[in-house]
Amino acid sequence: MVFRSTLAATILLAGTAFAVAQTVVVTPEEEIVVREYVKTNPVIVERPSNFELVVGAIIPDILKPGALADNKYQYVVMDGRTVLIDPQTRKVVYIMD
Repeated sequence: MVFRSTLAATILLAGTAFAVAQTVVVTPEEEIVVREYVKTNPVIVERPSNFELVVGAIIPDILKPGALADNKYQYVVMDGRTVLIDPQTRKVVYIMD
């Protein structure tokens, strides 16, 4: 019984670590650079009525994001906020207010 509890706890912690590993951290300096880039290269899109803008949401195919200079992320400006997108999964990874 102890083995099952230990195994369950290990699986739970591994899943939590995986979720944390996928969290995007943007430093204040990086955020300034992104804001300046987006200001000079805006890609403004209208939020579809059936789309909730949250981290983890998948951007609909009808939206065409721009690429950041480092090509690590794509971006759009939606509802007045800059949204960073993983180009491979089209998931929202960071939202700047």
